[in-house]
Amino acid sequence: MANTKSFIRNQLLTERSDLLVAVGVVTIIGMLVIPLPTVLLDIFMSFNLMLSLLIILIVMYTKRALDFSVFPTLLLISTVFGLALNVSSTRLILSQGENFNGKIVRAFSTFVVGSSGSGGLVIGFIIFIILIAVQFIVITKGATRVAEVAARFTLDALPGKQMAIEAAYNSGSLTEEEATRRKNELQKEVDFYGAMDGASKFVSGNVKVGILITAINVIGGIITGVTIHGESIGSALHTYVSLSIGDGLITQFPALLISTATGLIVTRAISDGTFGTDVSSQFTQQARIYWIAGGFLMLLGILPGFPWYVLFPMAALTFLLAYRLSKKEIAAGTALEKGTEEETVQESPVEISPIVPLDPLSLELGYGLIPLVDKEHGAELLDRITRIRRESALELGLVVPRIRIIDNMRLEPSEYSIKIKGVSIGTGIIRIAHYLAINPGTVEEPIEGETTKDPAFGLPALWIGEDQRDLAERRGYTVVDTPSIIATHLTEIIKKYAHEMLGRQEVKSILDTLHEDYPAVVDEVSKVLSLGEIQKVLQGLLIEQVSIRNMVPILETLADYGVVSKDIGLLIEKVRQTLGRQICLQYADEDKKLKVLTIDPELEQTIIDSRLDTANGPVAALEPDTHRLWINAVVNAVHRMQQSGLLGIILCSEAARRLVKQSTSRDLPELVVLSVPEIVTDIIAEGVGEISLKIKEEEAVSSPAVEG
Repeated sequence: MANTKSFIRNQLLTERSDLLVAVGVVTIIGMLVIPLPTVLLDIFMSFNLMLSLLIILIVMYTKRALDFSVFPTLLLISTVFGLALNVSSTRLILSQGENFNGKIVRAFSTFVVGSSGSGGLVIGFIIFIILIAVQFIVITKGATRVAEVAARFTLDALPGKQMAIEAAYNSGSLTEEEATRRKNELQKEVDFYGAMDGASKFVSGNVKVGILITAINVIGGIITGVTIHGESIGSALHTYVSLSIGDGLITQFPALLISTATGLIVTRAISDGTFGTDVSSQFTQQARIYWIAGGFLMLLGILPGFPWYVLFPMAALTFLLAYRLSKKEIAAGTALEKGTEEETVQESPVEISPIVPLDPLSLELGYGLIPLVDKEHGAELLDRITRIRRESALELGLVVPRIRIIDNMRLEPSEYSIKIKGVSIGTGIIRIAHYLAINPGTVEEPIEGETTKDPAFGLPALWIGEDQRDLAERRGYTVVDTPSIIATHLTEIIKKYAHEMLGRQEVKSILDTLHEDYPAVVDEVSKVLSLGEIQKVLQGLLIEQVSIRNMVPILETLADYGVVSKDIGLLIEKVRQTLGRQICLQYADEDKKLKVLTIDPELEQTIIDSRLDTANGPVAALEPDTHRLWINAVVNAVHRMQQSGLLGIILCSEAARRLVKQSTSRDLPELVVLSVPEIVTDIIAEGVGEISLKIKEEEAVSSPAVEG
């Protein structure tokens, strides 16, 4: 209820403010065509003077230009308001002549000038000319130039600042909301200085119009007074020149304050505090300058003709300030020396800063590859990386940590390096403005290019130019652009080393998220297994490219079998069987058929019998000769399958699956090994060969022809 009342109150205040502004703008427009009574004119002139004073005070107490972002629009409105007052006062002065009783204009034409009569007119005219000259030649020109330079440099620096925000976001040091807020502020800053560049032209135009209106008032007033009001030339000259000077001063004085505010707000772009704070801190940094200044004032006071009664007290105040600053510097120096001594004496490890954890995943680029992440050049790689993280979350069920992008001067200009926790996992050399033409094995007519290898898969490839791209595609090459090379390599690294990125903290985050919707499942599995045991099971699945996105069945299986055994290998096998449909569909064709290799029963039993339990899990401890024959047989069989366009998949018993995978992981890390319980009823496993050992070593595989 309170929030509703507050919301309604804010809405009413907003509507009231908008209404007041709208009425004010309409009033300004009406002043240009509707005659005003002198009382109302005095009120508006006083308001104009107060508004200009408020504007310059707000600018002086503003820390950042964006804190007063309405200033360019306010500058335009105040300029038009001043011109409307000029028009209204001119209308009244010309129509009423000597009878004009505007108090503000009369006051500025007499009191501000300092004297009456002809001398007052001359003095007033000179003061008016000086005000115009100072405003037009000094303040307005300088503020306009500063606004132009600030707008240009702010716009030029925009891509670099955007890239810095994006890099900070990718590294994880900024949240998405914080990055969005900073980008919005950056855009507002560019818009502000762009608006100031144009708004400063209103100030210079206002000065020129002020001179023109004053000249028109004098000439038109003399003509009107002589021809219409029947005054003498001397009387008309005195009346209208006096009133025109007063009108010019009351109009140009607020304009002078606004011009000064314009110069202040565009020259304080590098400040982090208010104007008064900066002056106080920067004028009290060194005591010696005040000693020198005080001595100079004393010297002037001794010389004949100089007012010693002014210079000596001023010198004394300067010496007093110098003395106080000197004491402050001595105190600061003593504290610094004491701190240095304490640091020297205390050589304990407490003085060492905490070690910052290494980035889970980082991409380091040579300076020649910086354009790939530069917003000004499209920043294609940044968009690809965002998609990679999203696709990895959907495919593996693992939210990849933010990838930190770093420019590394120690790398070659065209080199990049992918690191996991500070250790380089993959590197590559990229040629900007070139394409990588990869031979998938079906190219019959090669093309010319610089020989290289695909960094992601190690396939033979060529660097080619833009003009060769179409030709390479027609001849059967797979042509890849520069960002895609790095993106593909990064994707493969994430798939291969996903298990290393899944730490206990990440598992804890997964369980906490699931606990909101499945508290019973999470609570039950947490009672049976520790966080580390759950982590090892999930890592075992990721090692073999099994997605952990479907976490609820995984946890339910762990809760069921965790009370029976804490053997991580057994738990992994049971979870794989629960995810059997998911695993089978990952490798089956459109007809839900799996083309698999089987193992000779005698050989499979030999592998099971060779099992040796170690601290890292069971291994197949085959005899060296048998192991060599076994590996050769698997390599040959898988090679035949691949030649037929099939994926290398071995189907074996549950007891042998872990041993088969472990024994072939070094030579065939991409080999898929499935157990019979993992094959669900609606998936057809079709054997295309059998792996067996023969007496002759050179004949390592005995199998029927591998079917397509």
